[in-house]
Amino acid sequence: MTYPAFAERFGALNDLLNIANLLTWDFRVMMPPGGAETRGQQMASLMGVAQTMLMSDDTLRLIEAAETAVADLPDGATERLAVDHARAAVDLHRRIPAELNQRRAALNLTGQAIWADARARNDFGMLRPVFEEHVDICRRLADCIGYDAHPHDAMISIYEPGADTASLGALFAELRAGLAPLLAEIATAPEPRSDFLYGDYPEDRQRAFAVRIAEAFGYDFARGRLDTAPHPFEISQTREDVRITTRFHRNNIVSALQGTMHEVGHALYEQNIAPELTRSVMATDLLGLYAVGGISFGVHESQSRLWENQIGRSRGFWERNFGALHDLFPETLAGVDADMFWRAYNRVRPGLIRTEADELTYDFHIMLRVEMERRLLDGSLRVTDMPGAWADAMREDLKLDVPDDRSGVLQDMQWSAGQFGIFCGYTVGNVLAAQIHDAALDAEPAITPDLERGDCSRLLGWLTDHVYRHGRRDSREDMLHRVTGRGMDATPYIAALNARYRAIYALD
Repeated sequence: MTYPAFAERFGALNDLLNIANLLTWDFRVMMPPGGAETRGQQMASLMGVAQTMLMSDDTLRLIEAAETAVADLPDGATERLAVDHARAAVDLHRRIPAELNQRRAALNLTGQAIWADARARNDFGMLRPVFEEHVDICRRLADCIGYDAHPHDAMISIYEPGADTASLGALFAELRAGLAPLLAEIATAPEPRSDFLYGDYPEDRQRAFAVRIAEAFGYDFARGRLDTAPHPFEISQTREDVRITTRFHRNNIVSALQGTMHEVGHALYEQNIAPELTRSVMATDLLGLYAVGGISFGVHESQSRLWENQIGRSRGFWERNFGALHDLFPETLAGVDADMFWRAYNRVRPGLIRTEADELTYDFHIMLRVEMERRLLDGSLRVTDMPGAWADAMREDLKLDVPDDRSGVLQDMQWSAGQFGIFCGYTVGNVLAAQIHDAALDAEPAITPDLERGDCSRLLGWLTDHVYRHGRRDSREDMLHRVTGRGMDATPYIAALNARYRAIYALD
């Protein structure tokens, strides 16, 4: 009974981390503002209990006994992989003081509350002490984790194992070379008409269309719900309770469309993890102490990007779905057809806000953030100088002037929650989305005509069989080789962007 005892211990740990997810959802969606400080204390206590459970002598003995019990199983056996993952996590966490984890957990939520206030007031000075403390915590954490070349490598490893500053630098150089010339061509081309995207779109009808799209993609509302939040997110409490949020603006239909499709993509991953992996190591990030079934942040992001961009930005998608949108907003969309809407929805216009960026300029926003993280952690950039460094990068990459903190360094929640190292996953996700999407269509040709009819079930089934159901069994590279036959490759992504935007802007 040694392995079952091991599995139950890590099932209980997964329970604690799912409770933490529920508290986080409540904090972002339902909790009154006055509860921020005590919620931070509650999270710190809960995460302290979780770390104590992971690090206890009893847990170590269970791992040691389980190692003996699974020693004769094949290398790829789920039980053996689970024990290996647990051993690696415990070895890492034993290098991190409990005091540091508790300090980090408490600051994560209080920092988010301060961020929301600072963003509303357009005042970076309010958040500067939080950022300074987070940078100090991250430097200490990097020292505990260990790294060869740069402290940023240690933080990246929490969210995107297998990536580091060197590999990201090479990826970013390839993307700049592949995308900057296209962006320059588009800058001189006539822009599609898009004024109707910012007409009158009542929230109740936006919500109705969001639900329609979520259901069409395959999101199961019996195991989920759609709410609103200032910053859209998905979060799960096992595969049986996977919640999404979006945001609705009366005079902007794009925000809700992008937010809904994106978060549904995340949710489809979590809802389709194999049931037998529930409450297990394979549905738990033991390094980040987070209940999640995705392999890495970048792999998880690849699925939100696949559904949001590879599917939701396609001409075929809008040929099938524009009629329903027009029926909900006949006055606003009078005189607009599916082709006009598709071109407008994909319009390229460099902007200040990452979450509202078009598909082609999005990665430039990420490269800015990753570079700032690197410089903050090695000390070459001071927190107090972040607004100026941000403005300089936006002017260099996108030829935009940043008018205020809200439109610049205050726009993202992630750093206020201590998630230094997380942003690279967005661009990794973009790259992997195209690579996995192409692999699906090559392996299962019937997916394409199904999508043309508006049937996403075959694509969802293929992704479930090849990616989702496996949870955290594989490394990112192992999954990619199994699914696509090679490691991460930016070629399909660059090709997809060139094909889409050359068609939209008639560049060929």
